[in-house]
Amino acid sequence: MKDLLCDQFQETVSECLIRHRSVLDIMAKYQESNARVNRALTKSVTSCGCIEIHGTKQRYPQDATLEQLRDHAMEHITGKLCDHCREVIEAEIGNNLFYLAALCNVLDLNLYDVLLKEHKKLSALGLYNFAD
Repeated sequence: MKDLLCDQFQETVSECLIRHRSVLDIMAKYQESNARVNRALTKSVTSCGCIEIHGTKQRYPQDATLEQLRDHAMEHITGKLCDHCREVIEAEIGNNLFYLAALCNVLDLNLYDVLLKEHKKLSALGLYNFAD
Protein backbone atom coordinates (compact mmCIF):
# COMPACT_ATOMS: atom_id res chain seq x y z
CA MET A 1 0.00 0.00 0.00
CA LYS A 2 2.73 2.45 0.99
CA ASP A 3 4.76 1.65 -2.12
CA LEU A 4 1.63 2.24 -4.19
CA LEU A 5 1.11 5.67 -2.61
CA CYS A 6 4.72 6.63 -3.31
CA ASP A 7 4.50 5.38 -6.90
CA GLN A 8 1.19 7.18 -7.46
CA PHE A 9 2.63 10.39 -6.02
CA GLN A 10 5.67 10.13 -8.26
CA GLU A 11 3.47 9.49 -11.31
CA THR A 12 1.20 12.43 -10.47
CA VAL A 13 4.25 14.69 -10.14
CA SER A 14 5.41 13.52 -13.56
CA GLU A 15 2.02 14.37 -15.06
CA CYS A 16 1.82 17.78 -13.35
CA LEU A 17 5.34 18.97 -14.05
CA ILE A 18 5.24 20.90 -17.32
CA ARG A 19 7.37 24.03 -17.10
CA HIS A 20 10.33 22.83 -15.05
CA ARG A 21 11.28 19.47 -16.58
CA SER A 22 14.99 20.20 -16.91
CA VAL A 23 17.12 18.71 -14.14
CA LEU A 24 18.63 22.18 -13.65
CA ASP A 25 15.19 23.72 -13.15
CA ILE A 26 14.19 20.91 -10.79
CA MET A 27 17.38 21.33 -8.75
CA ALA A 28 16.75 25.06 -8.46
CA LYS A 29 13.09 24.61 -7.50
CA TYR A 30 14.01 21.88 -4.99
CA GLN A 31 16.52 24.19 -3.34
CA GLU A 32 13.97 27.01 -3.34
CA SER A 33 11.41 24.72 -1.70
CA ASN A 34 13.97 23.87 1.01
CA ALA A 35 14.39 27.58 1.68
CA ARG A 36 10.60 28.03 1.85
CA VAL A 37 10.32 25.30 4.49
CA ASN A 38 13.01 27.06 6.53
CA ARG A 39 11.30 30.43 6.03
CA ALA A 40 7.92 29.07 7.16
CA LEU A 41 9.54 27.65 10.29
CA THR A 42 11.29 30.96 10.92
CA LYS A 43 8.02 32.88 10.55
CA SER A 44 6.33 30.60 13.07
CA VAL A 45 8.95 31.83 15.53
CA THR A 46 9.38 35.48 14.55
CA SER A 47 5.92 36.45 13.27
CA CYS A 48 3.51 34.16 15.06
CA GLY A 49 5.47 33.18 18.14
CA CYS A 50 3.69 29.86 18.61
CA ILE A 51 7.10 28.21 18.98
CA GLU A 52 10.45 29.44 20.25
CA ILE A 53 13.93 28.26 19.39
CA HIS A 54 16.55 28.33 22.12
CA GLY A 55 19.76 27.01 20.60
CA THR A 56 22.48 26.05 23.04
CA LYS A 57 25.41 23.69 22.99
CA GLN A 58 24.39 20.08 23.43
CA ARG A 59 25.76 18.83 26.74
CA TYR A 60 26.24 15.13 27.24
CA PRO A 61 27.48 13.33 30.34
CA GLN A 62 30.99 12.04 29.72
CA ASP A 63 30.08 8.57 30.93
CA ALA A 64 26.88 8.33 28.85
CA THR A 65 26.47 5.35 26.57
CA LEU A 66 25.49 5.82 22.95
CA GLU A 67 21.94 4.80 23.80
CA GLN A 68 21.77 7.39 26.60
CA LEU A 69 22.94 10.23 24.35
CA ARG A 70 19.55 10.33 22.64
CA ASP A 71 17.87 10.98 25.99
CA HIS A 72 20.15 13.95 26.67
CA ALA A 73 19.88 15.60 23.24
CA MET A 74 17.71 18.73 23.14
CA GLU A 75 15.47 19.75 20.25
CA HIS A 76 15.81 23.46 21.12
CA ILE A 77 12.10 24.05 20.40
CA THR A 78 9.56 25.11 23.00
CA GLY A 79 5.87 25.53 22.35
CA LYS A 80 3.71 23.90 19.73
CA LEU A 81 2.85 24.91 16.18
CA CYS A 82 -0.50 26.66 15.92
CA ASP A 83 -2.93 25.35 13.31
CA HIS A 84 -2.04 28.09 10.82
CA CYS A 85 1.73 27.60 11.07
CA ARG A 86 1.32 23.82 10.92
CA GLU A 87 -0.75 24.18 7.75
CA VAL A 88 1.82 26.47 6.11
CA ILE A 89 4.78 24.25 7.02
CA GLU A 90 2.94 21.13 5.85
CA ALA A 91 2.22 22.84 2.52
CA GLU A 92 5.87 23.84 2.10
CA ILE A 93 7.07 20.33 2.98
CA GLY A 94 4.56 18.98 0.46
CA ASN A 95 6.00 21.30 -2.19
CA ASN A 96 9.47 20.10 -1.22
CA LEU A 97 8.35 16.49 -1.65
CA PHE A 98 6.95 17.40 -5.08
CA TYR A 99 10.36 18.54 -6.30
CA LEU A 100 12.10 15.60 -4.62
CA ALA A 101 9.81 13.26 -6.58
CA ALA A 102 10.46 15.29 -9.74
CA LEU A 103 14.19 14.89 -9.19
CA CYS A 104 13.71 11.14 -8.77
CA ASN A 105 11.68 11.06 -11.99
CA VAL A 106 14.27 12.85 -14.09
CA LEU A 107 17.02 10.58 -12.70
CA ASP A 108 14.87 7.45 -13.22
CA LEU A 109 14.86 6.67 -9.50
CA ASN A 110 11.94 5.22 -7.61
CA LEU A 111 11.25 7.30 -4.51
CA TYR A 112 9.86 4.31 -2.61
CA ASP A 113 13.01 2.30 -3.36
CA VAL A 114 15.15 5.16 -2.07
CA LEU A 115 13.07 5.34 1.13
CA LEU A 116 13.19 1.57 1.53
CA LYS A 117 16.99 1.45 1.15
CA GLU A 118 17.43 4.25 3.66
CA HIS A 119 15.04 2.55 6.09
CA LYS A 120 16.95 -0.73 5.81
CA LYS A 121 20.24 1.06 6.39
CA LEU A 122 18.87 2.86 9.45
CA SER A 123 17.35 -0.34 10.80
CA ALA A 124 20.59 -2.27 10.34
CA LEU A 125 22.88 0.38 11.78
CA GLY A 126 20.49 1.69 14.43
CA LEU A 127 22.19 4.16 16.75
CA TYR A 128 25.49 3.62 14.95
CA ASN A 129 24.18 5.28 11.79
CA PHE A 130 25.35 8.80 12.71
CA ALA A 131 23.24 10.32 9.91
CA ASP A 132 24.33 13.83 8.98
